[in-house]
Amino acid sequence: MIGWEDVYKVVVAMVPLYVALVLGYGSVRWWKIFTPEQCGAVNKFVCFFTLPLFTFEFTAHVDPFKMNYLFIGADAISKLIIVVVLGFWANCSSKGSYTWSITSFSLCSLTNSLVVGVPLMKAMYGQMAVDLVVQSSVIQSIIWLTVLLFVLEFRRSRLDVSSCNNTDTDNLQKDLEGSNCSVDHNNSNRPASFWVLMKVVWIKLAMNPNLYACIIALFWAFISNRWHFEMPSIMEGSVLIMSKAGTGTAMFSMGIFMALQEKFIACGTGLTVMGMVLRFIVGPAAMAIGCIAVGLHGDVLRVAIIQAALPQSITSFIFAKEYGLHAEVLSTAVIFGTAASLPVLIAYYAMLEFTR
Repeated sequence: MIGWEDVYKVVVAMVPLYVALVLGYGSVRWWKIFTPEQCGAVNKFVCFFTLPLFTFEFTAHVDPFKMNYLFIGADAISKLIIVVVLGFWANCSSKGSYTWSITSFSLCSLTNSLVVGVPLMKAMYGQMAVDLVVQSSVIQSIIWLTVLLFVLEFRRSRLDVSSCNNTDTDNLQKDLEGSNCSVDHNNSNRPASFWVLMKVVWIKLAMNPNLYACIIALFWAFISNRWHFEMPSIMEGSVLIMSKAGTGTAMFSMGIFMALQEKFIACGTGLTVMGMVLRFIVGPAAMAIGCIAVGLHGDVLRVAIIQAALPQSITSFIFAKEYGLHAEVLSTAVIFGTAASLPVLIAYYAMLEFTR
């Protein structure tokens, strides 16, 4: 049973996040250290340096041969259910939106497993739960964050190409020379071919270090665990020196973003409530369906549902900020969701204990 000492350990893990957040907020709002342009550079630094190395560091140390594949299957089913429902809503509802479907998927599915999940789940169910949470984080980084990255890149590339095609042809030669936009004088007003757009997306993804971090780390994990290799200390140190800054700089960037907004709750009360419902109710409900589908039971079932209710992934905000899609909603979900997660998760734990 979780006790006050366990709760304290979780609080100890969460408070430093808010310290980094306040420092980022104060650096812009109170101390005027960064300009808006410099704030954008800070987010790019986080997106393309510290987060990829953070992902690489914890993925490279997982043992892929000891994963609970039923648990992973339940997680995959839950996320596919969410994708199908959101796709149906975007296509068939008059209020449906593909952009909001992307954000809603992040809110339902992507969790901060390592910072909050590890200490809390260890207090609840021991090392078995920690192993499952780490596995969930690895799969999230390799598959679901990569899918999110692809969709965001596809959206931005389509907007870029459309912007190029909608520009007057005569002006395309003072404005676009040397840029990434190509001019087709005969078809300048046509929407771009889907396959041409896909080629642009894959080229951009091929230059994104977040994709490489996942693939290389998983490759190393298979090799090191199969033949019992250890990462050379010089390589380990080079990764750690940046990866340790991953979560802190991400929260710092979020504080900077908040300071640039007119309101503390940038997205408003309605969207905040919606984000909390998606994070703490819809996500765990979808996971429960996935668990039933694959036949999970016992403590593994309980861990699966509780880890689906962990607070919002910080990486999802960094991507939203970098690609300009509802960053204010994701930042609010991280800030308030992390604060609210402890009582919510303890409530889930108490309810699930009655099922024993």
